[in-house]
Amino acid sequence: MNMINNYEMVIGLEVHCELGTKTKIFCGCPTTFGAQPNTQCCPVCMGMPGTLPVLNEQVVEYAIKAGMATNCTIARCSKQDRKNYFYPDLPKAYQISQYDLPLCENGWLEIESENGTKKIGITRIHIEEDAGKLIHNDRYGTMVDCNRCGVPLIEIVSEPDIRSAEEAVAYFKKLRSIILYTGISDCKMQEGSMRCDINLSVRKKGTKEFGTRTEMKNLNSFTFIQKAIEYEYARQVYEIENGGVIVQETMRFDQASGKTFSMRKKEDANDYRYFPDPDLAPIVMSEDKLNKLKDSIPTLPDERKKAYIENYGITSYDAELITSEMSVADYFESAAKNTKYPKLLANIVISEIIKLADGENGAIAIEPLHLAQIADMQGSGEINSSVAKKVIKALWDNDEDACEYVKKNNLGQINDENVLNSLINEAIERNPKSVQDYKKGKVAAAKAIMGQVMGATKGRGNPLLIERLLNEALEALK
Repeated sequence: MNMINNYEMVIGLEVHCELGTKTKIFCGCPTTFGAQPNTQCCPVCMGMPGTLPVLNEQVVEYAIKAGMATNCTIARCSKQDRKNYFYPDLPKAYQISQYDLPLCENGWLEIESENGTKKIGITRIHIEEDAGKLIHNDRYGTMVDCNRCGVPLIEIVSEPDIRSAEEAVAYFKKLRSIILYTGISDCKMQEGSMRCDINLSVRKKGTKEFGTRTEMKNLNSFTFIQKAIEYEYARQVYEIENGGVIVQETMRFDQASGKTFSMRKKEDANDYRYFPDPDLAPIVMSEDKLNKLKDSIPTLPDERKKAYIENYGITSYDAELITSEMSVADYFESAAKNTKYPKLLANIVISEIIKLADGENGAIAIEPLHLAQIADMQGSGEINSSVAKKVIKALWDNDEDACEYVKKNNLGQINDENVLNSLINEAIERNPKSVQDYKKGKVAAAKAIMGQVMGATKGRGNPLLIERLLNEALEALK
């Protein structure tokens, strides 16, 4: 452990994001996910001789919106290049990408780290076409599905500013949030719409020079990103400490074992023999077009986050959680307009609503007004937090007016001291051992008695009031 603590990791992420266009980047084939293999491809995206690509204008617009949303400088003139390599999932043996003149450069975004806010640089965002998919089958061997060939991508390359697995996950989450807000992609990681390659090296703390990096390919889960980084960091440190040498190579993270394995030697840029694609004209953007694209970008997570902190008094961390999903932020804003307790509402959204909505479609089953009613009732003391949770779960299955639900089910909080004192005295009589333990200085013994009182009220008792009355009753017995 001490050996690992002597090093620090240096991480940069290359995030690939499929754009939400209806057709591919250079042809009219559809981009629908889940179609039968090899039913959404044509001579153009298969790279047949004599075919010519035609650039999808919406791809350029979407990429520029991503660049604007991440504070990039947008190129007025850029070009597309051929990246030459042979893999069986790209039949034409080259990928149309961008090399030295990308659409977007020199951007940044901010994440919430354990040390507060941190800025992560973005080197570039460029457009390119996706490759196909290899399907490995025990009976038939390796098969190729070319449906994904030509699906439009943006590649977002970060600066090597990330220093921990936690920061890497926070960066990926924040980037996903921004992309979702712009509406240019659905970012469905389970479908491969958003995935990342992790470039990682290690160096002794205090050293300025970078170590030799490895690249872990195609991570599409927050959990796997964290686990892959943690394992590869430990592996590199162990290798160096035992006299080994880190080789620049491409790695595969095995989800079952949690380990990384070498796939192939990592290429450098000159290995791809980039050259301008002779079939595609330069991309030229006018100021008028750029201004229109900028105006079409909605209020982004950081702007909302700032407003929530200022207007509702919630913490920066809580605001980050709420704004990470645009649908949740929209929901929170709608509910916050109808409650006197927006800070309490934020806590309810984070602790209950986000958890319940973490399903297939992420839909929230309770009307914003009804959740605002729950926050008001809890904030004013009409119901306690335990009852509030019960009401939320009930309304999730069958939404209705929250106030009416509490009333007809007799869930109002019990604040009558006479009623509560009576229940407290009964509980004390039934628990002589807990009383004796309390007298001996075991303060925790009161919790057992309090639990019985809360049970007698069916969870409706005011917990703070019960705690005070119980402590007074127990102190009087000393």
